[in-house]
Amino acid sequence: MTKTTFIGALLAASASMMIATPALAGSCPAGKTAANPLTDAQTMPVGVTDDIVGSVDLQKELSFSDHDLRLRRLVVQPGGVVPLHSHAGRPALITVVSGDITEYRSTCSVGIDHPAGDVAMESDGISHWWRNNGSVPAVLLSADVKDRD
Repeated sequence: MTKTTFIGALLAASASMMIATPALAGSCPAGKTAANPLTDAQTMPVGVTDDIVGSVDLQKELSFSDHDLRLRRLVVQPGGVVPLHSHAGRPALITVVSGDITEYRSTCSVGIDHPAGDVAMESDGISHWWRNNGSVPAVLLSADVKDRD
């Protein structure tokens, strides 16, 4: 194999890996965007563990005082609930590692299903809660900017 052929093959493989990235879901299905008062929202956690995997002090990195960038691993058991919460001042990205989970959002009239591989974006103006309606645990990785308490 020539050097040029090898480099071409390497570039092609890299490009194909970039194309196979997770879908950025996190949005309401077409035609279902609407204000949702979440009157049936769950307000207590059920069957969920939430472990901090790591964090970065943003004061040291970006002079952004009293905030951390953190990575959490959540495991939501079948029937489990991540209770109602808001993302005011706390943007986040959630990756569904395995299983699937349904998000109930203040801006959508129906539940949003998130299968493994989905990435959901959470930002200011969103209130929501999540339930595992499946038969296997849902494993999520959550990266967020968090105000230090």
